[in-house]
Amino acid sequence: MKITLNSVVSVTYKLNSKPEGGEEKFIEEAGKNNPLTFLFGVGGMIAGFEANLNGLSLGDTFNFSIKPEDAYGEKHPDNLVDLPIEAFKNEKGEVQRDMLKVGAIIPMQDNEGHHMRGVVTKVGINDVTMDFNHPLAGQHLRFEGEVVALRAATADELAHGHVHGPGGHHH
Repeated sequence: MKITLNSVVSVTYKLNSKPEGGEEKFIEEAGKNNPLTFLFGVGGMIAGFEANLNGLSLGDTFNFSIKPEDAYGEKHPDNLVDLPIEAFKNEKGEVQRDMLKVGAIIPMQDNEGHHMRGVVTKVGINDVTMDFNHPLAGQHLRFEGEVVALRAATADELAHGHVHGPGGHHH
């Protein structure tokens, strides 16, 4: 069996990233005890990742790189936002200056209630600059790993759009 649309795929991998002109660095790993398991072809993975796995078989190894536009995209200047310092007040109305450090990752919510995480890039007297780009935006990604399990999806998995059972979603 080969990886095709609607296959349930489990892979081990090591992920490294490299900014343009920078050094490659290790990001994360999924080993044999905790492989990444997903439903292939339903949009749950970045396009470049799935494109490189398409057609592989159980036991095949891989080592490929993905350009930013096929991964998390380029960094967009529109995702750098200046917020008033008052947005960082606690329940007592005090600005939480201890959390406002350059590089700090702060969970936030937009006007529609969507959760997002921003990175503090600058702290001023009256405002804070936050970067809401994906942390891997603008990065070249390199995946190295192995296909460790492969099967056809069940009717329930296809109907729900995700994997059920070990390594997948549990209802």
